[in-house]
Amino acid sequence: MSGVTESPAPTTLGELRDSGATHVGVKAELRANLLARLAAGEPTLPGIVGFEDTVLPEVERALIAGHDLVLLGERGQGKTRLIRTLVGLLDEWTPVLVGSELNEHPLAPVSVWAHRQIAEHGDATPVGWLHRSDRFGEKLATPDTSVGDLIGDVDPIKVAEGRTLGDPETVHYGLVPRTNRGIFSINELPDLAERIQVALLNVLEERDIQIRGYRVRLPLDLLLVASANPEDYTNRGRIITPLKDRFGAEVRTHYPIELADEIRLLHQEAQTSWGLGDGALDKPLVPEHLVEIMARFTRLVRESSQVDQRSGVSARFAIAGLETVAASAVRRAAVAGETRPVARVVDLPSVVPASRGKVEFADAGSDDDGERELEVLEHLLRQATAQTFRARCGGLDLTGLQEHFTSGEVVESGDLVSAPALMGQVGTVPNLAQLLGRLGVPEGEESPEQAAAAVEFALEGLWLTRRLAKDTDGGRTVYGS
Repeated sequence: MSGVTESPAPTTLGELRDSGATHVGVKAELRANLLARLAAGEPTLPGIVGFEDTVLPEVERALIAGHDLVLLGERGQGKTRLIRTLVGLLDEWTPVLVGSELNEHPLAPVSVWAHRQIAEHGDATPVGWLHRSDRFGEKLATPDTSVGDLIGDVDPIKVAEGRTLGDPETVHYGLVPRTNRGIFSINELPDLAERIQVALLNVLEERDIQIRGYRVRLPLDLLLVASANPEDYTNRGRIITPLKDRFGAEVRTHYPIELADEIRLLHQEAQTSWGLGDGALDKPLVPEHLVEIMARFTRLVRESSQVDQRSGVSARFAIAGLETVAASAVRRAAVAGETRPVARVVDLPSVVPASRGKVEFADAGSDDDGERELEVLEHLLRQATAQTFRARCGGLDLTGLQEHFTSGEVVESGDLVSAPALMGQVGTVPNLAQLLGRLGVPEGEESPEQAAAAVEFALEGLWLTRRLAKDTDGGRTVYGS
């Protein structure tokens, strides 16, 4: 793993004690590391976009207070990503007793097994080191999740080996105690059966576990974090009131508020390079104006009255859409023999059918809903393109490009029309350098493919602002009379 340092040197209990090590609870550990980052002006949870002034301060306050927390929000708002990022606030390495199922600290053993090991071996008790990446446990709540999965149950194999049923060492520990001294996450908590949620009450309040009829008291040391969609949308269950009461903090998440955050999220998350092994096709370029169109498109879909607002529109909608646009450019480059794939406006329509399953429409159910849904998405995509054109090309003189069509000429494009073929039809474009500049292409880095992407965007913008005719037929697009 990149960035991982070597584990510390002590390998026995005696060496660890001589090194001056002390036992610190996981919440105190998180608090200390969080405060150190805040004091140094460093990002506390790097990679989390759009939550800097809203969600993160609430999470930081909860961690400082030592609270377990539940994140509430619609799908695709980054709840799971935020939870997994919390691991970065743990110490990189922590000492554990070798062989402990509960990741016990050598200076603070909690199980019968650990006490017996230390009594038997003394200062020679073996000590290992656990990296913070191994101190995270996660469970997606499903209706078939059992108490045994989360907390533990009797292990019949250990009983068959000769131990009595009353022996605590016959217990097979579940996911929660096995994440002792770490962070445990339960995703979609309302989906967990209410009788199973009851099993978590002691974990959150008394910080111990109860397993069947065993008199087992294990003082667990962990941070419990849960995520949930709003209950009025899921209708699949609820978080029982006693469990809600035991979470120290409830934090509401949200979709990116600013367009700039939406764009930043796309740049961070969309995978538009796939390691194909072919230099010409390995890294398609998605121009900045197309990224902006996808961001605006996503926001318009979220705001549409045609879409079920309780469901929300996941960030994965925009991410998958941008990846589809890049894939369309690679397909064209492979077929048409382009030097480097560069996405164009003509690649945008491929997003609509690919992403329809990510949107839940209001009042769905009639036979013609499929066509209506496509029409809604196509309309919103055109609207997003028009908004981006006005934002980036407002005031730019495009009369020279318009004059190309005054004598009845046409320009044919399509998802398999190469950049040289498109530019060959257009010829010399006045103010092309200014257009490229408006679209964020650095001076001196222009290419024929980028020029074609810019010109096609300008043609689409002229059509959307009713200054140019356009006709479409399948994958064929004709600009002009």
